[in-house]
Amino acid sequence: MFKTIKNAISTPDVRKRLIYTLILIVIFRLGCFIPVPGVDSIQLNNAFGEANTGVSALIDMISGGAFSRFSIFAMTISPYITSSIVIQLLAMVIPSLEKLVKEGGEEGKQKINRYTKLLTIVLALIEALGLYFGYRSSGIFVDSSFMTALLVVVSLVTGTAILMWLGEQITNKGIGNGISMIIFIGIISGLPSGVTALYNMIFTNIGFSTIGLLKALGIVVGAIVLVAGVVFVQQAERRVPVQYAKKVVGRKMYGGQNTHIPLKLAMAGVMPVIFASSFMTFPTLILPMFMKDIATRGGFWGGLYKFSLATSSSGVPIGYSIANAIVYLLLIIGFTFFYTYATFNPAEVSNNIKKAGGFIPGIRTGKPTTDYLSSILSKLTWFGGFFLALIAILPMLMRFTDLNIAFGGTSILIVVGVALETVQQLESQLVMRHYKGFLE
Repeated sequence: MFKTIKNAISTPDVRKRLIYTLILIVIFRLGCFIPVPGVDSIQLNNAFGEANTGVSALIDMISGGAFSRFSIFAMTISPYITSSIVIQLLAMVIPSLEKLVKEGGEEGKQKINRYTKLLTIVLALIEALGLYFGYRSSGIFVDSSFMTALLVVVSLVTGTAILMWLGEQITNKGIGNGISMIIFIGIISGLPSGVTALYNMIFTNIGFSTIGLLKALGIVVGAIVLVAGVVFVQQAERRVPVQYAKKVVGRKMYGGQNTHIPLKLAMAGVMPVIFASSFMTFPTLILPMFMKDIATRGGFWGGLYKFSLATSSSGVPIGYSIANAIVYLLLIIGFTFFYTYATFNPAEVSNNIKKAGGFIPGIRTGKPTTDYLSSILSKLTWFGGFFLALIAILPMLMRFTDLNIAFGGTSILIVVGVALETVQQLESQLVMRHYKGFLE
């Protein structure tokens, strides 16, 4: 990895992409400290002075502290993620959208991207209204006038639009996936506070704590083992052999080589976890907009609020937490299948192999090849989905102990997954520049 970074820095084109990415990251971090107009800083410190719990802790972690500061980036990039999920789901049930995705080409991608952006603004507007009405009673705003509400909502929606633009620029002109990179930077910005928490666990107010040292060592060792497991699963792949028949064109013979199709164990990466987290926490952000007393209300809506809140809160009844963990696990597995089959179509791959004159040894071309690839992909996806789900619900399981781990399984999954993806993109950029220079 370090050799890859060194080579990237020494390559002019890749170095420009790295510098451009770093500049946009700095802009993102600066925006996390720009407060929304109309917010009373003193009341804000009182409201968020204590440690965040529940969904606010999850949002604050992903936003890099922007939520607790109520900055213009307080809503993070979650509306865009939710919008992407909705558009992809609609493409499965609306024929015109499905045709646009599969046969639209570059123009179709641009239209889908435009629809996603428009839906993002709509969802950001709804979420901003929910945040305003949800926190209006806490007194963090200077007043309850219409102008203050307008300033808060417009600032939050504009912040999400800026993040959406930053992510798109990083993807097109920088290194890595822009949306994932923004979430990645937001999470690792909280790493120093995590180290401080471990230090305070060892050195308490009454002095050195042996029990605290053992707990801290357990957390560190557990995190290392977890990172190693994530790296192993993310890098593991099932290689399906493919052989191409020889053919003679003129006086030359082509084909005859043996290759393979690399099917990763976790082909969907961390996106199912991000999708499921956004899906689970969305009701907690929306319901306060319509019901001021939702936190104390019973019935269906009150139960839905507590159920959604249990995603990252320790102050929710155990029944809600268990049900939440089960639904969260099922959602991650479901999104893993959805995202995997959206990016890898066995029928299309089988058709391409057949057109190129290739075949999988022992498997007939056509439908048998499609069924064979689908069978392998299904088994890999089940394992990858369960692995992602178990790591993601790890903080929920740790909630039943006396350990308070803020930097949990979901964070490690996202950080490691994005880091590996970025390094792979760096390597591909270097290989492309190498061959380009060789051909020239």
